[in-house]
Amino acid sequence: MADGDKIEVRDITRIERIGAHSHIRGLGLDDVLEARAVSQGMVGQKDARRAAGVVVQMVREGKIAGRCILLAGEPSTGKTAIAVGMAQALGTETPFTSMSGSEIYSLEMSKTEALSQALRKSIGVRIKEETEIIEGEVVEIQIDRPATGTGQKIGKVTLKTTEMETNYDLGNKIIECFMKEKIQAGDVITIDKASGKVTKLGRSFTRARDYDATGAQTRFVQCPEGELQKRKEVYCPELPYVNSA
Repeated sequence: MADGDKIEVRDITRIERIGAHSHIRGLGLDDVLEARAVSQGMVGQKDARRAAGVVVQMVREGKIAGRCILLAGEPSTGKTAIAVGMAQALGTETPFTSMSGSEIYSLEMSKTEALSQALRKSIGVRIKEETEIIEGEVVEIQIDRPATGTGQKIGKVTLKTTEMETNYDLGNKIIECFMKEKIQAGDVITIDKASGKVTKLGRSFTRARDYDATGAQTRFVQCPEGELQKRKEVYCPELPYVNSA
């Protein structure tokens, strides 16, 4: 090598993957919407990427407002990658939220409400709503299991406030929530009548001497006042199950 020769060193931007599709920066198309072989983290599926590029162009021109598209295909063929690429191509302000069917069907709320809340969270909208709840201290729980070992469980719960006490019939779904939250007599709980979600607020101060049912992390609360059924303002969404791909 001659002394006058120089070696050109080109800086290469390092892209670190922090998720399954975090390396994708777009659809990898040229100016005439033809798919490049390897570009913006995309490779392969040239026809599908070109079709997605046409949709992106329609969105930019306001020709597809209020409509949706369906990407169908076998697992691991790039459907989610193309969806991420479309969101990236539309700009950094375009929200992207990924949900799986198992997440929706494991929720204790209607599927329509789950999708609505996911969309709100995706676009950063918080809506104040009113929901009807039952709030009280658990006096007694009775759960009957079928003698055959199959079928749905049925039961009753007695709840009270400082002014009233009422029995409620429990369906199988609510019973499962009670068992999951380990609800027992002396707990102060709320039941969302719309979704069936059960929330344990803590132990009643009247049970503070029940050392066998408490622990170091036990939170004691006052027995609710007034009516058992009441309306409460809530802000939606507050969903832990929505995550980006």
